[in-house]
Order: sequence, then structure tokens, then C-alpha cells
Amino acid sequence: MAFSPSRLESALSDSSVWGLLIANLATIVVAVMQDWSLVQVMWVYWCQSVIIGLFNFWRMMSLKRFSTSGVSGSNGPVRPTPKTKREMAWFFLAHYGLFHGVYLVFLVSGLFRDRPAALAPGSLLLVLLFFLNHAWSFFRNRRREAGTVPNIGTLMLLPYARVIPMHLTLVFGGLFIANKFWLVFFLLLKTLADLIAHVAEHARRRRQAHVVKNSNFQ
Repeated sequence: MAFSPSRLESALSDSSVWGLLIANLATIVVAVMQDWSLVQVMWVYWCQSVIIGLFNFWRMMSLKRFSTSGVSGSNGPVRPTPKTKREMAWFFLAHYGLFHGVYLVFLVSGLFRDRPAALAPGSLLLVLLFFLNHAWSFFRNRRREAGTVPNIGTLMLLPYARVIPMHLTLVFGGLFIANKFWLVFFLLLKTLADLIAHVAEHARRRRQAHVVKNSNFQ
């Protein structure tokens, strides 16, 4: 996504962007001060990804008007009905949950070794910080997008585009992390990926909803 001056200005004026930045920087500071392992950091970010998925499920279930343009089922294009909304929302939750369930398997052994640290107040406080940030972003953007007609297919796919890059950064970065410098370096890359994906996600949602609205969708 290209960042024009107007888009950059809009991003910098978004309080949820600053909240996300603070949550990520707080994670880096705590990780360095408490000498965390990579698996401890990934545990916090795994929780963040789960939070993103749960709020997306909530958003899908709370839709009153939405578009199904480009969405097809076994019998062809689907209509924007309450049944479609429920089926797609629950399918998203099951698929997203499976994705994170498999991810969790790779963390379990490390979590058992680091159980005291993973469940320490610092870890739980950071998870709470991410939850508050995403809750604020959810309610704030729902008000901003009131009256628009979002595409439910786009809503279902956007969380994957958001969480996969930041986790791939950490997974492949783990192959090179040998000291605190590299840990901080890859956590900063994760933070950058998180911020860019956050801005791109909301910009795309507003842009697509605007296009659908202007097409006089009924």
C-alpha cells in the first residue's frame, strides 16, 4: 500500500495506531528488561492475534448491511442474508481458530518450560494492553464506518493478511536471534509490519465500503 501524504496524515491522527505502537514498544521493553526468550514474546503476540480474530468475528456477526460481491458458494454467488452472515462468521472463526491451534502446538513445549514467565503479571499486562487497544480500535472504527456497506468476504480475509506477515517475521527471525540486539531488531520489524497492516486493513475496509455504498447497493 502506497502512503500518500494525506493517508499518512490520517494514520498519524488515528489514536488506535498510536495505541498499537505503544503496546508493541511496551512488549519490546519488557522483553529486554526481563530477558525473555523468543517463545515468550511469541506467546504474547499469539494472544494478540487471537484477540484480532475474536473482534473480527464480532464485527461480522454484528453486520446489519453488507455486500457479498465476489463471494460464491457451492451453488454459485451467495446473497447477503442473515444466514450467509452467520455461516461465514462461524466458518471464519473455525478456520482462524484452527490456524492458531496449529500455531499453539509449536509454542506449547516452550510455554511449559517458561510457564512461570509466560503467566507472569508482565505477560498478562501486555496481553491486556493489546486487548484494550483492539477494543478501542473496534468500537472507534465501527462508529466511523456506520452507514457503510462492507464486503463480508473482505472482512473474513483481512485478519490473515494482517497477522501472517508479523508472525512470519518472528518465526524466520528466530533463526537469526542470538542476542538482545537481534531480538529487538526483529521485534521492531514485527511492530512495523503490525502498524502497516493495521493502517492498510482499515483503509481498505473504508475504501471498499465506500465503493459499495456509492454503487447504490441494496
